[in-house]
Amino acid sequence: MEQKQSGSLIRIIIIAVVAAVAGAVIGAIALYVMDNRSGNAPLAGIKADSSECAAASALAKRVGEAAAGDIAAMRGADRAISLSGLRFNDPDGKPVTLGSMRGKVLLVNLWATWCAPCREEMPALAKLQSRKGGPDFSVVAINIDTGGDEKPKAFLEQIGVENLAYYRDASMGVFNDLKAQGLAFGLPVTLLVGRDGCLLAAMNGPADWGGSDAARLIEAALAGP
Repeated sequence: MEQKQSGSLIRIIIIAVVAAVAGAVIGAIALYVMDNRSGNAPLAGIKADSSECAAASALAKRVGEAAAGDIAAMRGADRAISLSGLRFNDPDGKPVTLGSMRGKVLLVNLWATWCAPCREEMPALAKLQSRKGGPDFSVVAINIDTGGDEKPKAFLEQIGVENLAYYRDASMGVFNDLKAQGLAFGLPVTLLVGRDGCLLAAMNGPADWGGSDAARLIEAALAGP
């Protein structure tokens, strides 16, 4: 009897191990598919070591030094990277690039409705837009939910965010381009982009963008080289 019970226990353990391995494989496949679901060609929107961004290095250093307090995780860019070619859709659903917004300092934020920290920081991003937004600065919040516009639009309406333009990239191409350059590891991702379309600073994770620390960061970027 004991031998029979022991044999049954071993079979149960083997089945459990096989199921766990199969689950891990399926999860890895799903993650691979998600990471490669991109409407852009690899690195289509990014020019690394770009000569056009060489002059931005000094400003990137100063911006990095200005990151403190609530946004201390923001790191100044240590490479000359142009983000002008990053593509997504504008509020009318038409393709647009960051390059079309040259002349402004941009705080680019990637978010999704399934990302809890993203949802929590959206009101702070809206507050920063109200505080500093204008002809020289804008928050560019890009939603990367797959599927239609209904869910992200409903979320923004629910939390009362009305002053952030609705930018979209359902292909996740922007995220994948940034990930390939080591700039994105998860959500949210936030990038500070200079007037010339060059990366000044970046961070992964949420932050309080509505406070004085964020305002000082933007002022450092607006001060120019």
